[in-house]
Amino acid sequence: MEFISPDLAFQLLQQEAERIRSLIRNQKNSLCISQCKAFEEVVDTQMYGFSRQVAFAIQLGIVSNDEGQQLLSDLERDLNQLYSDVYEEKKSNEIGKEV
Repeated sequence: MEFISPDLAFQLLQQEAERIRSLIRNQKNSLCISQCKAFEEVVDTQMYGFSRQVAFAIQLGIVSNDEGQQLLSDLERDLNQLYSDVYEEKKSNEIGKEV
């Protein structure tokens, strides 16, 4: 069995978090984020899967609890910001149409 270093495990988790961020960013210019329940389900599923990966890495002792929680916190913050940006853009577009 091959040894997995804590640095490699952390790097892999960071890559997975970035993949989820990219998933959201790629939809940012479309109406899907604000109107598509299926897309929200996909994001929820991705977040749940990522949280399980982090929990497993913590249980194995290759990522500290603090590092794992920080990864989750950073990803949730970034996703919330992306959602906020989309809703603010949609809101300003709707106001612009009314004028």
